[in-house]
Amino acid sequence: MPPLPFRRPATPSRIPAKNIRPECYPTCSIRTRPPSPLLRVAIDTGGTFTDCIWVERGQVRLLKVFSTPSDPAHAIAEAVRKIAGDSTIVLLHGTTVGTNTILQRKGARVALVTTVGFEDVIEIGRQARPRLYDFFFDRVQPLVEADLRFGIAERTDSTGSILEMPGPRELETLRKNIQNTGAESVALSLLFSFANPANEIAVETALVQTGLPLSVSHKILPEFREYERTSTVVVNAYLQPVMQRYLDSLDQKLQTSTRSRRNSIFVMQSSGGITTLATAAREPVRTVLSGPAGGVVGARATAQRSGLEQIISFDMGGTSTDVALVSDAIQASFDVAGALRVGPESAGADPGPICYGRGTLPTVTDANLLLGRLQSQRFLGGDFQLDLERTRAITREWLKKQNSRLSLDEFSAGVIRVVNATMEKAIRVVSIERGYDPRRFALVAFGGAGGLHACELAQALAIPRVVVPALPGALSAFGILVSDVIKDYSRTVLLRTGSQLPLANLEPEFRGQGYEISIPFSRKLIRDFHRAHQQRYGYSHPEREVELVTLRLRATVKSAHSKLAYGRPRSSDKKRTHKISGREHCEVVFDGKRRPTRIYQRDNLILEKKYRGPAILTEYSATTVVPPAMSFRLDHAANLLIDVSGKSHP
Repeated sequence: MPPLPFRRPATPSRIPAKNIRPECYPTCSIRTRPPSPLLRVAIDTGGTFTDCIWVERGQVRLLKVFSTPSDPAHAIAEAVRKIAGDSTIVLLHGTTVGTNTILQRKGARVALVTTVGFEDVIEIGRQARPRLYDFFFDRVQPLVEADLRFGIAERTDSTGSILEMPGPRELETLRKNIQNTGAESVALSLLFSFANPANEIAVETALVQTGLPLSVSHKILPEFREYERTSTVVVNAYLQPVMQRYLDSLDQKLQTSTRSRRNSIFVMQSSGGITTLATAAREPVRTVLSGPAGGVVGARATAQRSGLEQIISFDMGGTSTDVALVSDAIQASFDVAGALRVGPESAGADPGPICYGRGTLPTVTDANLLLGRLQSQRFLGGDFQLDLERTRAITREWLKKQNSRLSLDEFSAGVIRVVNATMEKAIRVVSIERGYDPRRFALVAFGGAGGLHACELAQALAIPRVVVPALPGALSAFGILVSDVIKDYSRTVLLRTGSQLPLANLEPEFRGQGYEISIPFSRKLIRDFHRAHQQRYGYSHPEREVELVTLRLRATVKSAHSKLAYGRPRSSDKKRTHKISGREHCEVVFDGKRRPTRIYQRDNLILEKKYRGPAILTEYSATTVVPPAMSFRLDHAANLLIDVSGKSHP
């Protein structure tokens, strides 16, 4: 397949976002295995952009298109049509369909079947109240209405012994009652089914005749704690019809968007691995954090090439921000879906920020543009111009309507401070509040907006170094491309540590304790548990007996691109960047004052040469802001390393 030509459209200063013509951008050369007849394309669908990454003729190629929230499959099909040519596509997909379905509460009408007497577990939960003495607090309504919860007479005890089996007449009545409710999906979660699934299998067999999708707890989450298991199965049932329709539609559009009819789809899981299309459709609960998981995998892979193992990943896109902490293995994660919502909601891809040409409410993107941090002529490598004058005019009018006397600079700086404070809190949750010192970590910033905010966040948290990987605006897609095929298994066992230790990840606890900690298996398991308990809670009891609660096993098939390594950009890339017009300096607001700031094209930086801020670094998929007194360099792995203190680090 010949390289896709680069064509620069004559873009006016104001153009509707839907008319943008995204181009393929050959970012950097790599070392790969011999060419394959299959083209593996990783696609991450975000709220604003759909990012596509693939390997072609020894180069990582990147395509960004605006997402189509009403039908995410449409943007993907259009992107594949530009990429595929005569190739057969293996699509590796990170999706937000599950996340959006839950947030918008647009899932299926679910019927819940459980042990009689436990119908309201889904509503009672753990009785956790965010404000203990607030008598007017309204709980979030459960996903299953009260009249769709069905109890069935059966009982399995904690050892797995069947005490009571459901009768055929009761099962027939249950089937008819569910069919009469108009339910679209069924969640089945019986007490102690993880110890013995016989009763669940009997009920499942009877309900198959309804023709409705079934989510069964012993298949999805064979673990103890009835609320957690039931709520997981309910979420799966809630998403299953929606995800099935979406994946069917995507599969059909993928087959018709290329000359080949042998294309296949794999889906990213929240656990950080790829699974088959059939599994994702059957167990969509595993894909709720699909896109963010790809970002964590990509952040870890790129940071390791710079010799960094202890990282905090910071993924800031157009509609949400996600952070995670990686210490040898992924230890914690936190989704901050509202971090960019300075107003009541995110602008997303439609209508988008004011500067995109259609939005009418100020966003964080608009604030960064007004402060000079975004350069209107260099967005998406110069392919799309941001409308600065429109942003100024509409924001001034909006401030006037709010009876605000703030100047544009004061308002924009305030927006950035509010957003940074929210994201700083999220980073504290995954680090300080879990016993980790952020001063011992590097902040890996990616997403289209990650580099705009990372340095200030690192400074506030005393994080010494910021890493902005190559392809920062599409690192989640890159993470999906290099992810392994993974299948996770779990089983609650309740073993004393005197028993023979199994070869698996374990979740031990002190005997009688209410919650456990996940610990990778080793011959020093008990020591590792005490250390982890001390770190998490500030104390440990070495003299107390330890129980192993849940065993976890991960089966892995290594990715064909797991060893993907970057090299220096080729001359064709540099030739392209010289075509981007613009001043070498600009005025940017730092600490309330406009300061002359140098503009760099990232591809033109000299390897290992030390530069100093203030600086704006532009590239196709993102922009990075380096405040005054900080230094930065491009290392041998093509990662941008920013020393927050301004001092050099080895």
